[in-house]
Amino acid sequence: MPHKLQNSRMNRYACILALFASLLMTSCANLGQGPQGGPRDSIPPKVVKESPLNGTLHFAAKRIEVQFDEYIQLDDIQKNVLISPPQQNPPEVKAIGKSVSLAFNEPLQDSTTYTIDFGAAICDYNEKTPLEGYVYSFSTGDVIDSLVISGHLYDAATLDPLSGIMVGIHRNLDDSALNTLPFTRITRTNSAGEFTIRNIHTGTYRLYALNDISRDYLYQVGEALAFADSLVYPFCQTEIHTDTIWRDTLGIDPLTNDTLFTRQVDSLYTHPVILYYPDSLVLWYFEEDKQRQYFQRVYREEQRAFTLIFSAPQDSLPMIRALRPSEVDSLGNDSAWVNFMDYALLQASNHLDTLTYWLTDSLAIRMDSIHFEMQYMASDSLYNLVPKTDTILAVYRHPRMSDKAKELYERKKREQKLELKINASSMFEIYDTIRVQSPCPLDSIHKEKFHLWQKVDTTLLPITMEITEKDSMNMQLLLLANLQPEMSYVLKIDSAACHDIYGVCNDSIELNIKLKSLNDYSSLTVKLVHFDSLARIQLMDDKDKVVRELPASQEGVTFQYLTPTTFYVRMYIDYNGDGKWTTGDWLTKRQPEPIYYYPNKLKLRANWDFEETFDHLAVPQTQSKPQALIGKNTKNK
Repeated sequence: MPHKLQNSRMNRYACILALFASLLMTSCANLGQGPQGGPRDSIPPKVVKESPLNGTLHFAAKRIEVQFDEYIQLDDIQKNVLISPPQQNPPEVKAIGKSVSLAFNEPLQDSTTYTIDFGAAICDYNEKTPLEGYVYSFSTGDVIDSLVISGHLYDAATLDPLSGIMVGIHRNLDDSALNTLPFTRITRTNSAGEFTIRNIHTGTYRLYALNDISRDYLYQVGEALAFADSLVYPFCQTEIHTDTIWRDTLGIDPLTNDTLFTRQVDSLYTHPVILYYPDSLVLWYFEEDKQRQYFQRVYREEQRAFTLIFSAPQDSLPMIRALRPSEVDSLGNDSAWVNFMDYALLQASNHLDTLTYWLTDSLAIRMDSIHFEMQYMASDSLYNLVPKTDTILAVYRHPRMSDKAKELYERKKREQKLELKINASSMFEIYDTIRVQSPCPLDSIHKEKFHLWQKVDTTLLPITMEITEKDSMNMQLLLLANLQPEMSYVLKIDSAACHDIYGVCNDSIELNIKLKSLNDYSSLTVKLVHFDSLARIQLMDDKDKVVRELPASQEGVTFQYLTPTTFYVRMYIDYNGDGKWTTGDWLTKRQPEPIYYYPNKLKLRANWDFEETFDHLAVPQTQSKPQALIGKNTKNK
């Protein structure tokens, strides 16, 4: 018995020692680490002290200090912290431990209410949970102005709510105030595009939104903006509201013996509520159709040509004069300059913003560096077009290669063939047109060497085909023919059918083409409940991009040959009748053309004809856009 007792005690001691060792090892293993896991701290910092107090009158302090219940940090001060009225020298904002300090860098105005909106700048130190909506106000005079206006800001081109955009008011009602005077009061939109301008004095104002790139609180040409058509008159009124006082009770269910919670009306009471107006303003934010025009760059990817890139469409071509190829060493001799078009052919984009010069002089082609002078129109600081002259150097850099590779490259170059690209394939869209693309301008086209046959079993039946040049440089040919659904065709282009300006011709090409079946497509008809002759209907994909567009009609518009997928529909009112959506213009006070979305997505199926009725007035314009499209596309002009 004593022996058993001794063994029992020894076992007990062994267990205790083992437990102690286990705890010690765990402690050592976690040395220097804090508690792991647990829920994320989603509670923002709380204000515990303000010095001076929020709402102070006759404010004369040089700095403000706000203390919180936990350690904090500041996030993107320049973006989040706004002071109204705005100051040219923004205050210095710092985070120290559990407090935020703000020191002013310029004198405060007399008898003025100031508002400091911290936005989402103040965050807790660990999880960076922001304290949103914290606003500090004070007055250097006898009263704090208390009027408020609020609303929403939307992208006029997409109907998306816009966040982080400055919204401000001007007490000076002249149009010039937007360009010459800082805003009277400002705020910034939140993530939902909502804005609230606080502490406004009684009066009449103009309302704007501005992408203040220059950070001077002034509108500069080229900055996106929004403006209210009418004047804003902030006011408030007191209304009597009725609220309910509830009586909560706890009891025991006699059948289940469970605790029951019940809520009953105890009493009703009325109380005054101050409401501030206007509280539902809507601003449409837009970028003006004004682009700063300037020369961007020159590149020369192949020796035979170089390309000039301009930042915006041009009204006229630049004047170019270059050194004579035979006098390339006479850089200081003005007589060496000649009209460059004597040595090149011009391939210009529709808007003249991309210009490719194909060199036609053999000596000029061999020159690795082409030196030329260019006179063109460029925008000044006010977006006025003024003449400008630049000296340009177009340099071709030979690819690095071994002697053997270089020899092979030169041989292929001598044996070079014109590589024509054709958009047709084994499954060709019914509505598409066969296009033949040349890599460089064509000098001659032998249309009799283009052949098209319809394949019926093993028989080839010739098809009449019209060949047209899409551009003056003959770089794209359109092959027009009456092709039938589900039918197979053979396209053949004989060798030497096309010659480019360098005398290079194509090899023979043969291509099989099969058109899709009508059963592979669907169609969509859209009818307007409230017809507007100026309306245009747009078919959108799931990325909020325009797929097709048609003018509205009384009978409805039909989009044919649609690949079955998910589509969306929207419309805009084409007030100026130019066949495209037009943005706003501040100078003429023109708002952007209004856009309305059909609120539902349309999932089309093959071999089905769909019809939808579009009542663009059924829901507010600002609420019409499907949730799935919000934020998908920022440019939809």
